[in-house]
Amino acid sequence: MRLLNAVLSIGLTVAIAGPATAQRLQAPKDSAKRTPVPADARPPKGMCRIWIDNVPAAQQPAATDCTTAVKNRPANGRVIFGDDFADTNKSNGKPLKLPPGVKGFTSVKPAPPPPKPPQG
Repeated sequence: MRLLNAVLSIGLTVAIAGPATAQRLQAPKDSAKRTPVPADARPPKGMCRIWIDNVPAAQQPAATDCTTAVKNRPANGRVIFGDDFADTNKSNGKPLKLPPGVKGFTSVKPAPPPPKPPQG
């Protein structure tokens, strides 16, 4: 009986370990080799662009809507979103300051309760 339990335990462990190992997220092997997208080739805000690896900037596909870009992305490409690029030119490298009301939302007052219907 102990031998059967040992064999079943080992078999179950091996059966579970295979798929669990395959599901680990791994970074693409060439992710460190990817070149950054030039600032003048980035899509405008609200649009996206498919960026194909090892293709010059002048030969990249034009900017399009994000749904189409995500749907049509090839295996050797990535989608560049137009509004995910932090423009440090405006702040001269300094972190941007938030408006005073943003921190903790202290100036926001709760909404008044709805009026009661007339009793009658």
